[in-house]
Amino acid sequence: MIGYIKARKILEKSKIKINTEILSSIESLNRISAENVYSNINLPSDNNTALDGYAICSKDTLGLNKKKIKYFKIIKTIAAGDDPKIKKLKKFQTVEVMTGALITKPLDTIIPIEQIKYKPNSKKKNYILIDKRIKKNNHIRFKGSDFKNKELIISKGELIQPSHILAFKSLGIKKIKVMSKPNILFFSTGNEITEKDKINSWQVRNSNSYYIKSLSKNFLFNFIDGGILRDNGQKNFEKKLKKILTSKVDIIITSGAVSAGKFDFIPNVVNKFKLNSFFKGVAIRPGKPILFANFKNKSKSIFGLPGNPISSAACFRFFVYPYLSNILNIKREKPFRAVLKKNYKKKKSFTRFLKAKLNSTNSGTLQVEILSGQESFRIKSFVQSNVWALLNSGKSSFKKGQLVECFSPIFPNKNIFN
Repeated sequence: MIGYIKARKILEKSKIKINTEILSSIESLNRISAENVYSNINLPSDNNTALDGYAICSKDTLGLNKKKIKYFKIIKTIAAGDDPKIKKLKKFQTVEVMTGALITKPLDTIIPIEQIKYKPNSKKKNYILIDKRIKKNNHIRFKGSDFKNKELIISKGELIQPSHILAFKSLGIKKIKVMSKPNILFFSTGNEITEKDKINSWQVRNSNSYYIKSLSKNFLFNFIDGGILRDNGQKNFEKKLKKILTSKVDIIITSGAVSAGKFDFIPNVVNKFKLNSFFKGVAIRPGKPILFANFKNKSKSIFGLPGNPISSAACFRFFVYPYLSNILNIKREKPFRAVLKKNYKKKKSFTRFLKAKLNSTNSGTLQVEILSGQESFRIKSFVQSNVWALLNSGKSSFKKGQLVECFSPIFPNKNIFN
């Protein structure tokens, strides 16, 4: 049995190749960018007004004050989307502008509509009164002040989110190169596993398969259901595995049959194949019997997850997900830290993944509570949790007030904390 850190290092060195593909930018949500994407225009494309008002040339207001006022003639109205060209702007003339209207020289500043006094009156708007100096560049959104031409929008290895779609569409970016989704083939194992609704007391509904399938909506992979392998299915699994190694499947995941029992046949089958990397058993709880192997000359990997639901969930979160991140070139996820609400003790030699509840105190401090019901069969505490707390090996006692590492149960921490 190896430690968690060593297991993670083996995963990092056992990278398989994943292809790239070109997608329409508006269809690229929740995919991983395969390259740096840059703006190819300025945004805004030209200077424009930030509010409704009147555009003037600021030089025309030099020397104006309460005793020396001037009336500026209104010659035109320009709205967003209108051609901003003016044949000739004379001194002491102004243009009514709507929010987003382009501003062209010699116009260089905006007076908000709320500050305007009209002549002869607000119903008959022929002139506006100005009785003070107006500074240049008031209320103007400048060309390229949001995105400049050749400015980075998204980095290689970054998850494309709705905000990126907004930027792509605004900037006219039509195509994006993304990492292809790895194909994951999932097998449940055991005679007790069933798809039936009405079950006997010795049967278990097939939940792990559906949990992993639900994660495919957020975890960047295509889920393929391989069905259920029964307790006498060693030869059947070996035959299936031979076919899988010539298919488009990238990662095989099994749930159950990886421990040391009479019907735990997954390790024996996997070891019949030529492997580059292999580990079986990691000093973690839950999930100690976890298996990983990388097939030689095949660019395919297999994870054998324990069958208990929380063991399976924890091992996916802390082994499969980091592996997926690595092969998709996503930067390694960093934990965020929260203050422990109560003392907690564990075995020194084990790393613990704990179902926990994250809250904010009145002072704004992030506080994490280790929930009761940490056994790997208990689902209720998993439903009640909103984070995983990770307590590393090498230490047995963790005191109230101590900072501990936390991980989002579904989304990578990077989506929440930079």
